[in-house]
Amino acid sequence: MTSPLEAVGRVALAQVQGMGRMTMFLGSACFWACLPPLKLRRIVRQIHFIGVKSVSVILLTAIFTGMVLGLQGYYTLRKFGSEALLGTAVALSLIRELGPVMAALMVTARAGSATAAEIGIMRITEQIDALTAMAVNPMKYLVVPRVIAGVIAVPLLTAIFDVVGIYGGYLVGVKLLGISSGTYFSEMRNAVEMSDINGGFLKSLSFGIIVTWVCTYKGYYTGHGAEGVVKSTTEAVVLSSVLVLVWDYFMTSLLF
Repeated sequence: MTSPLEAVGRVALAQVQGMGRMTMFLGSACFWACLPPLKLRRIVRQIHFIGVKSVSVILLTAIFTGMVLGLQGYYTLRKFGSEALLGTAVALSLIRELGPVMAALMVTARAGSATAAEIGIMRITEQIDALTAMAVNPMKYLVVPRVIAGVIAVPLLTAIFDVVGIYGGYLVGVKLLGISSGTYFSEMRNAVEMSDINGGFLKSLSFGIIVTWVCTYKGYYTGHGAEGVVKSTTEAVVLSSVLVLVWDYFMTSLLF
């Protein structure tokens, strides 16, 4: 009979081994990404899948996020007689935090889950083994294009999210609540600095790596059968989302 201490030790050891394997997986992906030739056609295809096909979700999420920020920000700032700072509050909230985080979470929900499921199905149907048998490097063929595509697509989606979110705040603040359009944008220009934009860009860049890394890893090491695919897909979405939020905290503490 296994003692409670032994059971805890086994769980802890399994977690440490999993973290080590994930780190080695990322290192291997980075190594093969640096070696020519790059699979440009597959990279472009993944940029289309991760980026272009996520635009509609990003637009819808961004406009309502900006509108909520505008509404909540207005009523909060009105208590202090600072309604004129609404544009600043909306812009900084989106550029520094909500834009990169929400874009990454939307990509995780839409593209990350599909990536984990696709690679997982390839694993259980032995397509990955077939690639190896044909002397095709699965890491180079399956993982590297997705990671590179994530690094390119997520920052672009974040930029779209920021712009559309700011416009959503404009619709609520200016068109609905009557704030001056000039005040909304002039205060924003005075407050937003290049360091804020660079910080948001670096966040989105790292989030693109995290999402594609975790989702490809979980799919690559899927267990047997349909149940294994379901489990790996769920774990990919949950772990990616958690790591995005955790890494966001550390990035914020370093950048701002």
